[in-house]
Amino acid sequence: MCKIELLPGERLDQLFTSPVKIIQNREVFSYSIDSVLLSRFPKLPKKGKILDLCAGNGAVGLFASQHTKASILLVEIQERLADMAQRSVHLNNLEQQVEVWNMDLKDLPQELPPSQIDLILCNPPYFKASETSNKNLSPYYLLARHEITTNLEEICTVAQKVLKSNGRLALVHRPDRLLDILNTLQAHKLAPKRLQFVYPKENREANMILIEAIKDGSTDGLKIFPPLYIHEEDGSYRPEIQEIYGRQ
Repeated sequence: MCKIELLPGERLDQLFTSPVKIIQNREVFSYSIDSVLLSRFPKLPKKGKILDLCAGNGAVGLFASQHTKASILLVEIQERLADMAQRSVHLNNLEQQVEVWNMDLKDLPQELPPSQIDLILCNPPYFKASETSNKNLSPYYLLARHEITTNLEEICTVAQKVLKSNGRLALVHRPDRLLDILNTLQAHKLAPKRLQFVYPKENREANMILIEAIKDGSTDGLKIFPPLYIHEEDGSYRPEIQEIYGRQ
């Protein structure tokens, strides 16, 4: 593992089940369980090309790199976050597999050949941009959480252009956006095929959804997976989450 310089406020985090170390900064950006779950939700291609949109500090793509030999392209519009991702790639000696592009994802169709990507992973901004968007957030978190620089429409437009026929788009998002997500996917001929609701605890409302769609697929055959619960009533992780994080 290479040595890299950590900037003020940065730290290294690691899942006990993964050798990958990720550069984090609480004031700038830190991955959370949504990124971990997204990296494990779709079946990763054994080879080919994976695209991680709205990559942030690269956690989703970097975690996925341990379970596939596919090349992985991380795309992040914020220069500070893209730099964190690039240094994490270098730290983990993954330059031969993982590449980072600091750019607006809507420009990707001009930079990538059409219909070449096997799988897109995307942890997008969850909230619609509005005048009531939380102004107390740092500018980094404001852009990561609110649809200011991109939105579902742009993500699905890019996915339709760069995915292979029957290529897949996997998203993590909020349940209250489900109808918007389904409508936008289908408007771009991305057929939803797999859906899972994630709950903080039993007897609580879902706070995340994982959804996978196939380019130009049939609109029939959507599978709803069993619910995934994160915590026990005492706040400890459920066994299936402990298995992911590798700790008791």
